[in-house]
Amino acid sequence: MKTADKLTTWEELRQELFTQQEIVESNLRVALIGELIKARNEQNISQRELGDLSGVKQPSIARVENMNTDPRLHTLIKLLLPLGKTLAIVPLEKANAH
Repeated sequence: MKTADKLTTWEELRQELFTQQEIVESNLRVALIGELIKARNEQNISQRELGDLSGVKQPSIARVENMNTDPRLHTLIKLLLPLGKTLAIVPLEKANAH
């Protein structure tokens, strides 16, 4: 652990606090939610409109997008379908798995 008198970058602190597996999982969650938000914004759909289209209530969408909850697979699929998106299982790039 770094001493208090040395500056610690976020990456150094993250490496000390979390396992590599936790970091990879967090990066994947951030990427997934980021793509959901990007798709919604590209289509100029509000959270409320996405709620109407998906059947997921707007407050739940806000919690998902703010990463205040770990959404169930069922919920993610319901949110992605009206946006014309789906989930896919693909190999992780070596850069993401280090």
